Amino acid sequence: MRKSGQTMHLKRWLTALIAIPILIYIIGFGPRYLFHALLCGAAIVSFIEFYSITGTGGSRFILYGNSFLIFSLFAVIYMRQVMFVPIITVLWVFLPMGYLMMHKPTPGKELTAEIGRAVFGPVYVSLPLAMLALIDFRPKGSIWVFFLLAVIFASDTGAFYFGRQFGKHKLHKVVSPGKSWEGAVGGLVSSVAAAFLFLLVSRLHSLDTGIIILTLLLSAMGQIGDLSESLLKRNHGIKDSGSILPGHGGILDRIDGLLFAIPVLFGYLLFQ
Repeated sequence: MRKSGQTMHLKRWLTALIAIPILIYIIGFGPRYLFHALLCGAAIVSFIEFYSITGTGGSRFILYGNSFLIFSLFAVIYMRQVMFVPIITVLWVFLPMGYLMMHKPTPGKELTAEIGRAVFGPVYVSLPLAMLALIDFRPKGSIWVFFLLAVIFASDTGAFYFGRQFGKHKLHKVVSPGKSWEGAVGGLVSSVAAAFLFLLVSRLHSLDTGIIILTLLLSAMGQIGDLSESLLKRNHGIKDSGSILPGHGGILDRIDGLLFAIPVLFGYLLFQ
């Protein structure tokens, strides 16, 4: 068991070492369409993984229809036609409701639950990533994206190692037995340290009270997002959302915390 865990840990770091330089190029130096295409691809794959977890993907029409709408969302954002976003969001609701009403006309609570899962999937994974695309349009937008990734990565890593070394009090025993309050605090401390170093090098922003609060909120929301996806998987008896990333699981496993943190950064920058 210990050897298996070490092998998985090695796979996680090897995957990260390969992925990080690619991400640095795409976010910082590549053409902007490449970054937006990456976000779109991540949204579609995560959406498919969500449907796989919840068993919502029984209808190919809903699966393909919502995948097309996700693609359309990122296309109109890239073309800066944001006025189409509300239309696409409404279609995420109308498409499954209309289809299921016609093909499953028998009333029942399960039908309502199926509609809810069908609507929740694209909203859960796509709207936060769409906000990240909008952040990219801002002045120094790509640097803010790097800042967010640095904080969340440091929070995840700090929570893991602090929890492994000092963890005694379970954070949420039912949802994720391996996480501890000591790890959560370690994640917060690590995220602030990462923010300090990043701002020192990038000169993106001064290290004032506001940015420290922002960093702590990003870390906290990232950890809540991680726990929320763990709850989702535990509800359906699934360990990983997928297997596309060796040692990490699926795309949704990798971005679950990011999805909850993005709206916090978006709101912060909106009022700057």
